[in-house]
Amino acid sequence: MLYFKSFSSGSCGNCYYLGNGADGILVDAGVSPRRVKQAMQADGMGLTAFSAMLVTHDHLDHIRSLGAFCKRFPRPVYATPTLHKALARHSFTRDYIDGCRAVLAEEGETQVGPYFVRWFEVPHDATQTVGYGIRIGDFKFVIMTDLGRMTSEAMAYAAHADVVVIESNYDPDMLQNGPYPPDLKQRICQGSGHLSNGECATAVARFYHRELSHIFLCHLSENNNTPELAYKATSDALAGIGLSASYERSSLFCSGDGDRVVMQTLPRRTPSRLFTLREEE
Repeated sequence: MLYFKSFSSGSCGNCYYLGNGADGILVDAGVSPRRVKQAMQADGMGLTAFSAMLVTHDHLDHIRSLGAFCKRFPRPVYATPTLHKALARHSFTRDYIDGCRAVLAEEGETQVGPYFVRWFEVPHDATQTVGYGIRIGDFKFVIMTDLGRMTSEAMAYAAHADVVVIESNYDPDMLQNGPYPPDLKQRICQGSGHLSNGECATAVARFYHRELSHIFLCHLSENNNTPELAYKATSDALAGIGLSASYERSSLFCSGDGDRVVMQTLPRRTPSRLFTLREEE
């Protein structure tokens, strides 16, 4: 079995689990170990169910609790050399990261237990921001949580993935008509901030392929988006390539001509349910 769970997704904190229930990986640590432990125990797991952590970038909503994890539940923390330099200086991580430091290969795959990890850079206004392609046998999982625009490399990873976690951060009308100051609005939509619903939807329609089983829309803005708007943008884009939508258990199922993909928005402040990505063979 292979499972996915989000513990929180948005500017209030980001943390995600990929694993088989006995061994897995946490991506980012913007949520406290206590909250992660409680959520994992609710699904019959514990903090022994992951053996390593990945870091996407050094913004606080992604590393706020990384130091606490390193201190209380030390595991290897994998990141690029550039990100590790930033973590070694950051006030939330510098006193705890050294003993957990694990560096990702500059090129090719890094083996992390049964998982094989590749990183790719995405545009976002942090020291460095990366997405991850994680391979388990012939199963491919891609996560890109903060990106100002899609790149050809990100598109190529998604086009070969079985599961994609992708940002659908804001609705342009809500952003422009909302209370944010002009400089913050500009920062969000200028190409190195966040991905809009429409940009996400366009990307999904481009990288969709028949082997894609799950799409998770992550990092929705609390002030400039709603799950309904994010769902609609991407489902409309999928309808444009021949898939029709229906709802079941708060997930959107898109199907057509034998194809079927599950789409789910990830909650901002609460854990998601535990999703089964692959059954036992």
